[in-house]
Amino acid sequence: MVEPPMKVSKEDLTDIEKSIGIVREMGTEIRQSLESYADEDLHDTAWEVQAGVEALEVFGSRWTIEILAALYVAGERRFNELRHLLNRISSRTLSDKLKACTESGLVERRVVDGPPVRVSYRLTEHGKVCGRLLGPLVAYMKIRNGAIIENV
Repeated sequence: MVEPPMKVSKEDLTDIEKSIGIVREMGTEIRQSLESYADEDLHDTAWEVQAGVEALEVFGSRWTIEILAALYVAGERRFNELRHLLNRISSRTLSDKLKACTESGLVERRVVDGPPVRVSYRLTEHGKVCGRLLGPLVAYMKIRNGAIIENV
């Protein structure tokens, strides 16, 4: 668990929990809507599971979530700034993961002519939307794991 926990007001904690509840309800509605299109020949349960796994595949790779979280929270960063934000990542791994995130359309590599040439990385609009959609899940898990608590 992250120490020390962030202490927020009772009102803010209640608002965050209400927002998480709304997202949960929307998730149920989306699931029910898609379920109504299921058909045993083409879109059975196995198809749905595989489609879900493929949709989330990019997030399952080690270091990808960390890179996306760093760019979402900290904003555009240069390579070494990212490396310092991400404890224990090697330069080669960071380079490989940034390339994969760029190829998947989540991260944009920006080159500014120099001298010296400056290269930075930032989330694309797609990456920002994914961050916003994952935000409620992250908030839920922070509360669940005790990283966010009520300030009493």
